[in-house]
Amino acid sequence: MRILSSFVGGRGHWGPMEPIGRAAVRAGHTVRVACGESMVSQVRQDGFEAWPAGPDFGGGGIRRPLIKPDQDKEDRDLRDGFADRAARIRAAHLLETDWRPDLILCDEVDFGAMIAAEVLGIPYASVLSNASGSFVRASVIGEALNEVRADHGLPADPGMEMLSRHLVLSPFPPSLRHPGFPLPPSARTFRAQDVVEAKPEEPTIYFTLGTVFNTESGDLFPRVLAGLRELPLRLIVTVGPYIDPAEFGPQPEHVRIEKYIPQHETLPQCSLVVSHGGSGSMTGTIAHGLPTVLIPMGADQILNAARAADLGFGRILDAFTATSAEVKATVVDVLDDRSYRQAATRLRDELADQPDTVHAIRLLEGLVERQR
Repeated sequence: MRILSSFVGGRGHWGPMEPIGRAAVRAGHTVRVACGESMVSQVRQDGFEAWPAGPDFGGGGIRRPLIKPDQDKEDRDLRDGFADRAARIRAAHLLETDWRPDLILCDEVDFGAMIAAEVLGIPYASVLSNASGSFVRASVIGEALNEVRADHGLPADPGMEMLSRHLVLSPFPPSLRHPGFPLPPSARTFRAQDVVEAKPEEPTIYFTLGTVFNTESGDLFPRVLAGLRELPLRLIVTVGPYIDPAEFGPQPEHVRIEKYIPQHETLPQCSLVVSHGGSGSMTGTIAHGLPTVLIPMGADQILNAARAADLGFGRILDAFTATSAEVKATVVDVLDDRSYRQAATRLRDELADQPDTVHAIRLLEGLVERQR
C-alpha cells in the first residue's frame, strides 16, 4: 500500500500522524509525506521521505507581540487561512505530483488533501488534531470549501460530509471531546503515544508555549517564568527553536530552560504542566495523568482550555492579563487540590484503553481493500 501522509501545520499536526507512519512502514507499506517547508527537515529526521507543499504555517521564527485571544478571530483564520488559501494551494500541489498513492492520510485541517483525494478517486483518512472537537465546524468552513470544491469540478457538500466520508482517526480520549460535537460514525479512536504514569522524584513543573505560538507570545514567557521560579519546585521550560534561552538571563539552580526536550523524556518527571493548551501538549499531559494550568493564545487552544476546565483537570489563565503572582497562586492551588490530578488520571486511563497504531493500520488497509 502506498500512503501519502499529508499535514498542514507544525509539530502538533505531525505528532499523531508520525507513529501511524512508522507502524505503516513496519507493516511493509510505503509512506511519503507532504508538509510545509518548515517541517520538511523534521519529518526527514524522523526517517520519512518528505517534500514541501505550501503554504507554510510554521511561522518562520518571526517574533510577534501577544494579541488578546479572540475565538471569532481564530474562526476567521481557520476559514480564510486553512479552508480557503491553504486548501486551494495544497489541492493543486498534491494533484501536480507524479507519485500516486493508494490512500491519503491527512490531518483534519488539510482540507486540500481531502479534495485532491476526491479528484483522484482514492480513499482518504483524516487524523484529528484538535482535542476538544469543537474548533473545526461546518458553519465556519463550509462556504469556503465548497468554492474550492467547485474549482475542481466537485459537487457542493452542504453538510461537509467530506470531513468524515471514509475514516476519521482520533488520538484523544472520547470524553475529552465536547459533547456538542460528537465524533462522526466513521471515527475510530487509537493511541498515538505510550501512556505512562508520571512519577517525579521531586515536585516538578513543565512550562511550554508550543513550537508555533511561542514566537507570538510577547512578554508571556518572562511573565510566567517570574511566577513559577519563585516556587520551591524544579522547573523545566522549553522555548522552541527560534528563542534563545540565554535571553531570559541567569536562572536559579532549580530552573532549566532549553529550546526543545521531547515530551516523553520530560513529562514522566513532572507533577504539573503549564502550557498554551495546544492539542499536542494537552495529549501529552493527559497521557501522563497530569493536572494542568492553561494559558491559551489562539487556534484551538481557547476551546481546549475550556474543555479541560469543564472536566476538572485544568485551570485557565488569561494570557493577556495574567500576572506573575496570579500564575504562581494558580499553580499552587492546582497542586494542592487532588481533584485535578484525579480527573487527569481518569482521562489517562481512558486513553490507555484505546488500541495502538497497529489497529489504525488495519483500518487503513481495510479502507483500501474496500475501495479495490
